[in-house]
Amino acid sequence: MPISLEDLASLVQGTVVGSLGQSISGAATLETAGPADVTLIDAADKLHLLAKSRACAAIVPQGSGPMNRPTVEVADVHAAFAAVIIRLRPPRTAARIGVSPRAVVDPTARIGADADIHPLAVIGADVEIGPGATIHSGAQIMAGSRIGAGTVIFPNAVLYHSTQVGARCVIHAGAVLGAYGFGYKVVDGGYCLSAQLGWVELGDDVEIGAGTTIDRGTYGATSIGNGTKLDNLVMIAHNCRLGRHNMICSQVGVAGSTTTGDWVVMAGQVGVRDHVHIGDKAILGARSGVSNDVPPGITVLGEPAIELRDRKLQLATMSKLPEMRKDIKQLNARVDAIERSQTQPQSQRDRGTEAA
Repeated sequence: MPISLEDLASLVQGTVVGSLGQSISGAATLETAGPADVTLIDAADKLHLLAKSRACAAIVPQGSGPMNRPTVEVADVHAAFAAVIIRLRPPRTAARIGVSPRAVVDPTARIGADADIHPLAVIGADVEIGPGATIHSGAQIMAGSRIGAGTVIFPNAVLYHSTQVGARCVIHAGAVLGAYGFGYKVVDGGYCLSAQLGWVELGDDVEIGAGTTIDRGTYGATSIGNGTKLDNLVMIAHNCRLGRHNMICSQVGVAGSTTTGDWVVMAGQVGVRDHVHIGDKAILGARSGVSNDVPPGITVLGEPAIELRDRKLQLATMSKLPEMRKDIKQLNARVDAIERSQTQPQSQRDRGTEAA
């Protein structure tokens, strides 16, 4: 249902600047907003973009001042805009369904109160599903796994045997937890798979992105700490131990037995060698290739990854290479001329001096 600008401001605890009476029926970005939509601008240096938008009103930072159309000034633009979207486009909610008769649930599985097991989900022997957990269609939870209270596992995720998942975790579609680690040795002229006797263990409030894979440990756990978030298409190899509240972006690959501290950030396409440690609050810039330990609190970039300030100096120097090449050619020509003059017979140098 539409909402008036005044009610919208009340909803987000904001202040209306400009004329009242607008009726808002939608919310959209600056580029896509229509005449009945409210939009958002999250920084002062972007306020001029509102003039190019068709939106009838905008949510803006406090202190933005009058614009060419009504605005609502708030302390947190994104939180306010999210509240407006939820008001105008309420999220779909599904009634609790319990254990679907079309799910495959082993008789030895233990299902907590208010847990939902959707059709075509497969729950193996001795699996424990905590209260309020949701297992969507096509997900497979293999024998001996434990799923904490309130955790949501989306369609077609696969948890190999003995996987341990904490409370309030989110595992997105197509993720695979507990596949065999990629460890081999040569035996009798062929590759022999190493022991696969460990498991995968997630702490509480962990999120695993779609298509992400986490291999089981060789003898113990591959572990992900409380609050850590993994984006889509991330690969965590066997025996890794990630700390708490790490942020791992898409297409990162972490090789075996690597460990991290807390609050580590790995940007997109980072590659980390095996058996290294990434310290607390370290940041690995996009596409970094990490082959050594990274101390706490620093930012590294590049291949091989080095401290950011050093990498910036390298890049600045590289940008001057064409100019430096030209200077070197000119210097070489001058040196050649001097050397040629030094190799001339004395009489020729004297004549050159007399002519001058």
